[in-house]
Amino acid sequence: MSARLSSPQGRGILLASIVGSGMAFLDGTVVNVALPALGRGLGADLAGLQWTLDAYLLTLCAFLLTGGSLGDRLGRKPMFELGVVAFAGASLLCALAPSVLTLALARALQGLAGAVLVPLSLSLTRADIAEQDQGRALGIWTGFSGVTSAIGPLVGGWLVEAVSWRAIFFLNLPLAALALLAARRYLPPEAPAGGKKTLDVSGALAGALAVGGLTYALIEGPAHGWGAAALGSAALGVVALVAFLRLERRPEAMMPLSLFRNPVFSATNGVTLLLYSALGCIIFLLMLELQIGMGLSPVSAGLTLLPATFLMLVLAPVTGQWGKVNGARWPMALGSAIAGCGFVAFLMLGPGATWTATLPGAVLLGLGLSLAVAPLTVAVLDSVGPGQAGIAAAVNNAVARLAGLLGVAAVPWAAGLSMLGPRLDPVLLTEGFHRATLLCAALCAAASVASVIWVPSRKGAKPGEPDGPNG
Repeated sequence: MSARLSSPQGRGILLASIVGSGMAFLDGTVVNVALPALGRGLGADLAGLQWTLDAYLLTLCAFLLTGGSLGDRLGRKPMFELGVVAFAGASLLCALAPSVLTLALARALQGLAGAVLVPLSLSLTRADIAEQDQGRALGIWTGFSGVTSAIGPLVGGWLVEAVSWRAIFFLNLPLAALALLAARRYLPPEAPAGGKKTLDVSGALAGALAVGGLTYALIEGPAHGWGAAALGSAALGVVALVAFLRLERRPEAMMPLSLFRNPVFSATNGVTLLLYSALGCIIFLLMLELQIGMGLSPVSAGLTLLPATFLMLVLAPVTGQWGKVNGARWPMALGSAIAGCGFVAFLMLGPGATWTATLPGAVLLGLGLSLAVAPLTVAVLDSVGPGQAGIAAAVNNAVARLAGLLGVAAVPWAAGLSMLGPRLDPVLLTEGFHRATLLCAALCAAASVASVIWVPSRKGAKPGEPDGPNG
């Protein structure tokens, strides 16, 4: 039986969900502010720094669908607890890594554990909290998820200055203990929905090869030349992608292609791909620009995103509930457009600028994401039934992580940053950063237009229907 959000069990379920996914989201951004110190400590060039982020995003994205399926089929509670323990163990390996290669491998293990945690955290909120409270619960989940992502650079900056870049990974150990305690006490046991159904192992491997092959080509090709390795990797990625799409036509597919016949599900995932590509790239490059281009300390760099953090915490629950009742089209469209304006505002950053130059961009970015993300999440989950909540959450999170991965890999190349070499000159970095911000703003503009065209204006409407109760 679903728990009311006002009950101790309802609050406990939400706590486990927020802390569990929060670890994964925090690790998606906390590393960004530590990249300059990490690069110095391990002797990493720009490609090495990209891999520090993308190794995590690669396995997270590739296996999110499997993680969501495991929860639906084997039980959300035991798989959530396993994911928490595995994430803590992988974090310990990251903290002890002696080289950038071993760090990237440990980050890949973190991504595997996160692939279990992220979709299960969201599906717990969808399946175990009462229907009348889900809009508010999803808004709170989205708000705190955004906060953990946005506060990552601040926490990381303080730890880098006060202790070491390795401390950002030790931080996950107490968080894992809290999530595990809340899960054991409050998560209800449930019968697995499909324990006899075969897991789609071949589909998961094909998906991983597709994402991995294309990512390797996008990072290593521009950095070290388009030789046989980069071109072969790109070809492998394309072949694996075709194989993945063919494999997912089977009954045991981990990503039922029938989900995409739902126009709302397809539209919201398309907007997710555009919006999160821009967001993933800009956070990666912003932390480099603030510290190398402008000369700020790690803590000062992390502080720049506090306005965005505050706005997401305050506004996301409200916009989530509004989107649940009224539809997601206009908050998604307006939010994407405002976020794009925030990226344009980052053109004021460069050598000689002070931290105050970041405020307009940070405020606009926080406002835009607060408007767009919670209604988007609600729209994705409302487009399917409760029995498919896990796989729907997994697909949407996989799209978001894939977007971030591609943003980090492709946009710096498109902006000419891959040619900088191991020493990142502040002036050249700033020039490339400015080109990247305009590319990211264009992605947000496309997300806004796509929302207007394809996302319904109210719950139950079809894409493209006009506003108003009478159509």
